Amino acid sequence: MTSTVVNSVTPDTSRPDGSLRAQDPYRAPFAVADAFVRESHVDELAYAAGVDPVDFRLGLLDDERLAAVIQAAARRFGWSSPGYPTGRPALWAKGWLGRAAGIAVDLEEGRRVATCAEVRLDEAAQLRVTRIVTAYECGALLSRDAVISEIEGGTVMALGSLSLSGHQKPESADPLKLDVVLLDRPDLPSAGTGQTPLTAIAPAIANAIFAATGHRLRSLTLIPADLRVGSVSISTAIIAPTCV
Repeated sequence: MTSTVVNSVTPDTSRPDGSLRAQDPYRAPFAVADAFVRESHVDELAYAAGVDPVDFRLGLLDDERLAAVIQAAARRFGWSSPGYPTGRPALWAKGWLGRAAGIAVDLEEGRRVATCAEVRLDEAAQLRVTRIVTAYECGALLSRDAVISEIEGGTVMALGSLSLSGHQKPESADPLKLDVVLLDRPDLPSAGTGQTPLTAIAPAIANAIFAATGHRLRSLTLIPADLRVGSVSISTAIIAPTCV
């Protein structure tokens, strides 16, 4: 499989016009942006409708392959959401700010992916990504170990891109539990792995942050300018941990 590395672009705050500049190699910047916009919006619709985000997505789908991937991710993650009561996120309404979960999905070129992410607020009121479950289906699995390795590596790249200064290596002191679920479809041609597993990471984390805090982050990287919950000020740094 041939991989093409492109340069991602981020706003250069040192430029008065806010123009874009290249910043570090990154895979699939446009696919990631597309998934972030779409999945953030779908999450908002679920919230407005007062429907669980997993159930809301399943109710919209006529793609049984994507539905199977969503169900596999939610089952492995142990998804249990009371739903989003209209007006405010469920976890915020309960005053439970310790942790929250979000989900995002994507499909392209014969591949299907769903990612569930957990974020926690530590004692210093800093957001940390603590758990990610990615379910993936690309037709027939030719090498299970190779697919898992590519998904794990892509996840680390995606997490690094969410840091304050762009593409950074995650901190080894902050372990992340990463779980990969593969769905084998031997009746379908293999579509490989490539960029697809990266695309749902950012929106899943953003949706988890909303579920925990009531604040919707609408741009990448996921750096809130002034994120507060009641009297608590949340750190602007999102920790991108190393997988264990």
